[in-house]
Amino acid sequence: MARSSTAKDAQALIQSLRSAYAATPTNLKIIDLYIIFAVSTALIQVVYMALVGSFPFNSFLSGVLSCVGTAVLAVCLRIQVNKENKEFKDLPPERAFADFVLCNLVLHLVIMNFLG
Repeated sequence: MARSSTAKDAQALIQSLRSAYAATPTNLKIIDLYIIFAVSTALIQVVYMALVGSFPFNSFLSGVLSCVGTAVLAVCLRIQVNKENKEFKDLPPERAFADFVLCNLVLHLVIMNFLG
């Protein structure tokens, strides 16, 4: 009996999350897809390293850190672009995107330097 109420609660939670996310603006959904892509690419690299091996370990670290760093920067972009966030209400979206691009450039220059 407790399992059925727990299952109903879980279904109600999923429905409420789905309806709340349906109201999310399209630009935030696109950023969310980019974050999911970056994290899944990092996970694929970790699985590949576990199966095949990590002979050029610098390459493995560079790839994973590039994906994780890009995902973190995209989360920061999402926070800054979100209209409901009152902390960044004076920051225009163009400035937030310029910060994202500049930080990605610096991140990938460091990653390329780490590759050797």
